[in-house]
Amino acid sequence: MGVISRARAVVIDAWSWLNYKPVFADPRGMPHRRAFPEAKATWVPPDDERRLAAYKLLQAYDNNQAAELSEVLDGPEAREKREFGDPSMFVDAILAHVLGREQHITVPGADTTLPSRRADADTQAAERVQTLLRDWADTELLAMRVQQTERKAVALGDGVYQLAWDPAKQRATVRATDPGFYFPVLPEDGDGEFPDRVHFAWELPEDPRRGLKPRLRRITYELGPIGPATAAGVDEAGRAVRAVRTVEDADGQLVPVVGQGDVVDPASGTVSRMYAWNDTPSTVTCYLTDATWNLEDLKGPVDVDALPLDKATFATRSDGEVLDHLDLLIDFIPVVHVPNTVPPAEEHWGQSSLAKVLQVFDELASSDTDSARASATTGLPMVAISGVHDGRTQMDVGPGSLFKLGDNGKLTAVDTSPALRELREHVKDLKDRAANNARLPAVALGTTDPSKAPSGYALQLSLGPLDSLIASMRLARDHKYQLLLKFVQRLHLAGQHPDWTGVRVQPAKLVFGPYTPTDKQAVLEQVTIGVEKGVLSKETAITMLMEAGFPIDDVAEELKRIDNRSFEAARALADALGNPEEVARFLNRQAPDEPEVPPVVLPLAGGDEDLEDDPAEAAGEGGGNTT
Repeated sequence: MGVISRARAVVIDAWSWLNYKPVFADPRGMPHRRAFPEAKATWVPPDDERRLAAYKLLQAYDNNQAAELSEVLDGPEAREKREFGDPSMFVDAILAHVLGREQHITVPGADTTLPSRRADADTQAAERVQTLLRDWADTELLAMRVQQTERKAVALGDGVYQLAWDPAKQRATVRATDPGFYFPVLPEDGDGEFPDRVHFAWELPEDPRRGLKPRLRRITYELGPIGPATAAGVDEAGRAVRAVRTVEDADGQLVPVVGQGDVVDPASGTVSRMYAWNDTPSTVTCYLTDATWNLEDLKGPVDVDALPLDKATFATRSDGEVLDHLDLLIDFIPVVHVPNTVPPAEEHWGQSSLAKVLQVFDELASSDTDSARASATTGLPMVAISGVHDGRTQMDVGPGSLFKLGDNGKLTAVDTSPALRELREHVKDLKDRAANNARLPAVALGTTDPSKAPSGYALQLSLGPLDSLIASMRLARDHKYQLLLKFVQRLHLAGQHPDWTGVRVQPAKLVFGPYTPTDKQAVLEQVTIGVEKGVLSKETAITMLMEAGFPIDDVAEELKRIDNRSFEAARALADALGNPEEVARFLNRQAPDEPEVPPVVLPLAGGDEDLEDDPAEAAGEGGGNTT
């Protein structure tokens, strides 16, 4: 029993791959307090302590600061370890392959209209939404937001987008948020993918110049039943709050007022609302609260989900709305969590791309440190001297040095370069092992010359592990970006932007570009032969060229340019149809006007020319025979 009681608790969770580090997991499996004081804050839920500590540790590896955290337990000598940026290089390489060379917003049904055909209503709707989303993405710098969030996701395991409608800018805004600020209230049953309440919380330091004490700020999104309409007001303590709007009824009693367009069910008293993107009324809305507390006011066992609202100070938006359970007039939480990997069943969090190889990076740092020490003795060799006349115990060795030795004197140089070569080979082996375990071939890391590959087929086989890695990571992201673009459309409809009037929400996707090297010449030959032989359509050929990296922005526009110069195909079309207007539409030109054909005048018989001058005679009035 004594042996069992002294055994260390084994903790297996989403971050147990870090249990090997004593600074992360003590005998109880909890992070060290001095190394991770943020995770030990009183308002942090116990279930989130290991997650926040893992984020900080992974960020330290990414910034070459892992030795600083190790110093807490290992002492000052831990800082002597060399960190040469290998974890950061792995993160950058994986990020580049996941995102591809470019990203495009596509709506199914758009970019499929031939120039010679009229688009139907569904196609026009898809093309309109695709154009609006692409214009919004350019204005909102979506590509940069994606880079910011995805780097967090690859390095830390999770990324978070926060969306909002900006009344001043008249568009939906999207922001990349550090996952360390993200505290979803996950349900006890279910997979927890879509929580009903989400907090963003962080501490604000003391500001003596402004007279501000240490504070805690929390932004909360919460789904709840639609309630009465509210307006900005002030409570008895002078705080800005929201108060229920009331009116007097026929009896002089104050009764709550519902929002414009809301309907109250007389039987149940529930309030329903018709949203622009729903076919049936909904009884749910999203409430926003932005509050700040002084840390000294938080007493007792409170966490981020149970902070006392009576001690909070609520923020006020630029348009004067107090953010105290403000009804956002939407039926969804505008937050999108992006896991780096497909979460296990009934789990919410992803896993960092460094998780499986973190111990290899520790070994690599130790080997780099040993190599640095060995290189010092190689550059300044150790020399042993015996039989010196002057009997000095310490002598300087340098160019031009002269030593007078006795009869049996010796000078011996110790060559440490073989040990340095072994250390460098060991470092190379560790890097190869890390690349293999992370499923990053050397050619994907740029450490191998692709021209030395025996064949293109062999090169493609070497990229097999990378293909499966990127396919799995993109699978974890595919639905999340569809959700983000759906939220963007709904926010524009809720904000009643004039350009979005009459728009129906479409299933848009964010498509990542190719990540492997492409032989453009080979692709060009394939599509040329395929179109000539009639086994590939021009639309498919143009799509293949776009995926290969050719500078083509729009399939329909490129097809239109090609057809404008396809005179041989137009001649064949004219021979087949005999319709000039159809050929003109194929060439995107105006058909020429056909000249009027003059009437045919037959010549008359001899002697009849005089009849033309006498109409009566021509009509046979003179009794003559005009036949």
